[in-house]
Amino acid sequence: MRGLVYTLLAVLAACASTGPLEKGGKGGLVAVRVDETKLSNAYAPRRLALLVGVSQFQDAQWRNLRYATKDAEDLATSLKDPARGRFDRVRVLTRPQDTTRASILAALRQLRQEATRPDDVVVVYFSAHGTLARDGKGELKRYLVTTDASFRAISQTALSMDALKAEFDQLPSRRRLMVLATCHSGSGKSLLPRELEAELASLKSGFHARPLEESSRASMVFAACDWGETAREDEGLKNDIYTHFLIDGLNGAADRNIDGAVTATEAHDYARRRTYAFTDGRQRPSAEILEVGADPVVLSGTINRTGRPELFSYNPRLDGFTLKVDGETRTELPGGASVAPGRRTVELTKGDDILLREVVDIAAGERLPLERLLSQSFPSRSLAVMGGVFSFVDARSRDELLPASPELALVLRLEERPLPDLSLLFDVSGGRGQRSLHLGPGTSVPFTYTSFSVGAAVPYTWRWERLSLYAGPRVAALYLQRSFQTEAFTGAQQYFTFSPGVVGGVVWRLNERLELTAQTQLMVTYVVVDGLGQAVGFSGGWAGVGYRF
Repeated sequence: MRGLVYTLLAVLAACASTGPLEKGGKGGLVAVRVDETKLSNAYAPRRLALLVGVSQFQDAQWRNLRYATKDAEDLATSLKDPARGRFDRVRVLTRPQDTTRASILAALRQLRQEATRPDDVVVVYFSAHGTLARDGKGELKRYLVTTDASFRAISQTALSMDALKAEFDQLPSRRRLMVLATCHSGSGKSLLPRELEAELASLKSGFHARPLEESSRASMVFAACDWGETAREDEGLKNDIYTHFLIDGLNGAADRNIDGAVTATEAHDYARRRTYAFTDGRQRPSAEILEVGADPVVLSGTINRTGRPELFSYNPRLDGFTLKVDGETRTELPGGASVAPGRRTVELTKGDDILLREVVDIAAGERLPLERLLSQSFPSRSLAVMGGVFSFVDARSRDELLPASPELALVLRLEERPLPDLSLLFDVSGGRGQRSLHLGPGTSVPFTYTSFSVGAAVPYTWRWERLSLYAGPRVAALYLQRSFQTEAFTGAQQYFTFSPGVVGGVVWRLNERLELTAQTQLMVTYVVVDGLGQAVGFSGGWAGVGYRF
């Protein structure tokens, strides 16, 4: 309160010192000199880090870790180094009272209050035990073992990865990185209750294929091992293995494009390859990267020159593929490699299969996502000729309006439009023939019909190598004509309606140009039959061959 009073008195004194006001004026202006350098520094992006090493535990069931505290302190030394990380603030939590569940959450929330600008670089690091446990709903979840975590009450006392990532996702910065030097497989830096070990042992091997918690929206999340593997400490390195090589990369060894700086993805790729080699393939660090772009998270050094071109992919669709440049194996995806500028032959292979072979001109400083090459290499438009059946959904409409009838269709699909993973779908279908209405027992009324439909859709597409699935909203215009020639009535009836609905389909690419495709749609419309209006559903199912161009 005293500070507020002093501030008000200072403002009043400043206003009084401006002298008499001009007639009709509302106030005076006071010239303020602003130091441009200080102003620029005040609004410059900051570099902040929160590093947590949990080595000691209150519950004796958790064995103490030898190097978790040292991991956090060694990484802090690298990030604070003026010649390397140049971080403005690095907070290290290693004492038992600072590594409880409540203390870690409080530190994350404090970090959120400090890292308030979108361009701030934020690094959050954890070296600790990881484990698995059932939550209150009985679902299996991953947990970070904090100092106060109870071995027999994990879900109530440890820090769940869901809660950890939720706090991390709320950081305002767009340049954020979380590193998890933990594991959850029951060995290495992990312990599991015996009953859970027995349960996991009875599950099929695919259980550890992917995380169980919801995928984070964080910019980058690095893990010291893949899901279901073991993160290890090493007595010779005196560190967590992945952390040791991550720090080593920050010394400049990870600067693959030689631009003077080590970015987050460069550091991770360097540590991943060396961890994999050091452990003879038993530990494979993983990455969850949703916003790569130009990789704005610089961890060490300064970009002081145009770097060599880079080819990269962190998309799960390309995991396990090998990147070759000019016939030379460069890396296994996910990851990236730098190349010499100029005209290069780029290949993506898996075993004997070649997914992509493309000649590209790549300039110095260019960072080229391999997904872009794929979209450019494979024709993204398809025209399919299909045959199938048109039918109303309810039995009454099939009896009184039109029975299930064959039709032909043309379908044009434009992939990656208007946005990645979306497609524009246009179809034209029609049929003509003779059918009979069934108006009562033993009553059959023959007629000829003409049906014609034009539809448009914007489905979302999921792709797995040669297979694609799509589904989404659709609108269509339906024209139906019926002609009768009976003793009671001779003439024609016409119907024209617009209909909303949904569409779904599957595509199997035979080669670069040909594909097998099938599509179905379900629509709702309103028609008037014999003076009575009714809402009806109609559907169509087609299959055929498409040509990509």
